Amino acid sequence: MALAVVAAVGGGALNACSSLPASAATVAAAPSPGCSAPTASSGVGAGSGTRTVPFQAGGDAGSYLLAVPSPVAADRPLPVVFDLHGYGETAKLQDSITDLSQFGMDHGFITVTPQVDHAIPYWDFAPGSADLAFLGALIDDVEATRCVDEHRVYVAGYSNGAFMTSSLICRDADRITAVATVGGIQAPAGCRPGRPVPAIAFHGTADPFVPYQGGVGSAAMNLPAPSGTGTLGPLIGTPALVGISPLTAPIPTEEARWAARNGCLSTPMTSTAAAGVTLVKYRCPADATVELYREDGEGHVWPGSPFMTSITTVVGPTTFAINADHLLWAFFVSHPLSCGCPNAIQVDHRSGSRRPLCCGRNHLKRIPGQRAS
Repeated sequence: MALAVVAAVGGGALNACSSLPASAATVAAAPSPGCSAPTASSGVGAGSGTRTVPFQAGGDAGSYLLAVPSPVAADRPLPVVFDLHGYGETAKLQDSITDLSQFGMDHGFITVTPQVDHAIPYWDFAPGSADLAFLGALIDDVEATRCVDEHRVYVAGYSNGAFMTSSLICRDADRITAVATVGGIQAPAGCRPGRPVPAIAFHGTADPFVPYQGGVGSAAMNLPAPSGTGTLGPLIGTPALVGISPLTAPIPTEEARWAARNGCLSTPMTSTAAAGVTLVKYRCPADATVELYREDGEGHVWPGSPFMTSITTVVGPTTFAINADHLLWAFFVSHPLSCGCPNAIQVDHRSGSRRPLCCGRNHLKRIPGQRAS
C-alpha cells in the first residue's frame, strides 16, 4: 500500500506524494556538490588514503580524520560514515577502537572521524550547541569537497558520541540516512526528527559508565571534568554537564521511545543473535527499523574490537561473538534514503540555496530559515 509523504516545495506550499519502500539495491546514488568539484576549498583534494584535516565552524575549532577508499574515481559518489568519539577520547583513539577507517577503505565508504579542541574531548549535544553546529557544517563541507552519495550519509557514535548521534538527528534527519549507537542511546524529550531515522544500537548489560539499567555509572563519576580540573562526579545533574552527561532512562526504555517515534509496534521481538547476545528488534515501517543488540555481562565496549581487550580493566569485558562494524555496515547498506518525493527541496544551510532532493516517508522538508526542532 502506498504511503503518504509530505514535502515543502517552492514558496512554502505543501505537496503530497506517494512512495513504496524501495529496495536498497535499487536506490540510485545522489551525487553531492563535491562530485563536480572534488578539489574544492577545504584543501582536502582528490585521492585516497587517510589524513587529518583542520576544520572550524559554529564557533568551534577542531579537525577530522578523513579516510577514502582506493582506487576511486573523483566523480563516483561514495557512502560516508561519520564516526563520533566518546568522552575523553581523541579522534585517533576512536579510530583505534572502531577501526572504521580501515573497514571503510575495505568496503567502499568514506569515513570521517571528527574532534573539537576542548580541554577534554567531548561532545555537547544540548539543542543549539556549538558542537551540533560544528557537525552540521562538517556534513555540509564534506559533501561540498568530496564526492558523497547523499542518499547514504550515516553516523555512528560511541558513548558520549552515541548521545551526540541521538541528538544530531533531531535537527538533521533530512540528510542523515541511518545511525548506529554503541554504549549509549537517547530519545530526547522534544526531539521531533523530520523523518523516522533507522537505528541500530549495541549495549552491554554490565556497562560501568552508561548503565543498561539507566542513570550514570560509577566509572563515569571518576572521569575528568570538561575543564580538565576535578572529576565529573560532583557535577552530575548540574548545569555544567547539560548536554555532556545525560541522566538516561534504562536503555530498553530509550530504545522503546525511539521505536515509538519511528511508528513501530510497541512490543519488540527477541532472538539469540550469538552466544551471550540478544537481538531486540521492533516491528517497524520498512525504512524506520530499530534494533538493539543486548550483550549480556559485557561492558562499555565496541563489540568485536581487539583494542578493547587492552583496556578491559577500565571498560569491562568485550564480546567477540558479534562485530559492530560488520553489523552496522550491513544495517546501513540496507537503509539508504529512499526516493519518493520528486518535488522535495533541500536547503543549503550555508547559502540558503534550494535544490530538489528525494526524501524518505513521512518527511517534511524545511524551507529557508526553519530548523527541525
